[in-house]
Amino acid sequence: MAAAMVGAAGLAAAATEPVNAELIRLHDDLRLNPGQEPAWHDYVMAVAPDPNVEARHRATQELLPMVPTPRRIALIEATMQQDDMDFRRQGEAVKAFYGKLTPEQQKVFDRDTLPTDDDPRR
Repeated sequence: MAAAMVGAAGLAAAATEPVNAELIRLHDDLRLNPGQEPAWHDYVMAVAPDPNVEARHRATQELLPMVPTPRRIALIEATMQQDDMDFRRQGEAVKAFYGKLTPEQQKVFDRDTLPTDDDPRR
């Protein structure tokens, strides 16, 4: 997930946040109050695609054919450990944002972020 805000106030913030239609819809559906906007920004920045992750995966794939099997295992393990740390960091950001939402907003968040059959993340 990546995002931006919409509306007059959101257009200025959009310049500093990654834009993604799913998160624009989520932001609209949540109907955040002004006090929740900083938590939204933190959430969006935490879940935004990280080009370093893609670069790390690409580098790993390029190196695998060139190293012996024990080194391949170590390389894959190191990549998986970093992916796990990234997942945990993002998970903490999601939980922190979720905790700032009202019970009704939490229901909306749960509904809007549930993976669908056509979701490539599934």
